[in-house]
Amino acid sequence: MAEEQEINEQNQEDGLRDFSAPPGAASGGTSSENLRVLENIEVQLAVEVGNTEIKIRDLLRLNEGSVIELDRLAGDPLDILVNGTMIAKGEIVMVGERFGVRFTEIVDPEKRVESL
Repeated sequence: MAEEQEINEQNQEDGLRDFSAPPGAASGGTSSENLRVLENIEVQLAVEVGNTEIKIRDLLRLNEGSVIELDRLAGDPLDILVNGTMIAKGEIVMVGERFGVRFTEIVDPEKRVESL
């Protein structure tokens, strides 16, 4: 809980938006109740550094110290995915002694729906 508060405080200092409720969300009635139900559903959030394709023979030769080149340049924004759907771009930051991700660009909701 303290860690979550620390992240929220850091986000406020960095000028990041609060994404807990979408802009223009209904403030009362059934829509609000539905939103509360949805807020408790857990989803998988992943940050993708990059990817590549390799042959199985090359995969079998990998060992400690092996390096694989990915399809991104150092410093490129990373993809932030929720349940496999890209929702944003971001960059790696440090939160205390742990890695975190700062959202730098939010994907347009219409584009998210198109990708489904």
